[in-house]
Amino acid sequence: MPLTPLDIHNKEFTRAFRGYDEDEVNEFLDQVIKDYEAVLREKKDLFEQVANLEEKLDHFNNIEETLNKSILVAQEAAEELRRNAQKESQLIVKEAEKNANRIVNDALTKSRKVMMEMEELKKQASVYKMRFKMLIEAQLEMLQTDDWDSFDEEQTTDEHVFEEKA
Repeated sequence: MPLTPLDIHNKEFTRAFRGYDEDEVNEFLDQVIKDYEAVLREKKDLFEQVANLEEKLDHFNNIEETLNKSILVAQEAAEELRRNAQKESQLIVKEAEKNANRIVNDALTKSRKVMMEMEELKKQASVYKMRFKMLIEAQLEMLQTDDWDSFDEEQTTDEHVFEEKA
């Protein structure tokens, strides 16, 4: 067991012939007691300081561990968010492709329909043109017949008769 300042203070030495000077020894012991007390106080302060620092170290280690966990959670959340955004973007692209395909197909269908209608109108125009041409040719043929000449003569005669009667 280590000595205490009280142990040093209470220590009694036996007297011998031609021993040390008692006052010098007592002075020296008083100085040793003071130094020993200072060392013990310093030791106590250092132990308190070490305990305090260990407590702070534990606190900071806990903070570090919490921060590391928070960073991991944030990284996982960011990764999950990135994956979700990537999935959503893929869905948007697929939906856009579907819409584009639908629009293209609708446009092709309308284009085919317009082409068919145009072909039908061309056929109708051709039929109309042919019928109109046949009508005109028939009318021309009628005009070129001899019946008109006789009709023309009859009308001239009728006009003469009408003038004479008047």
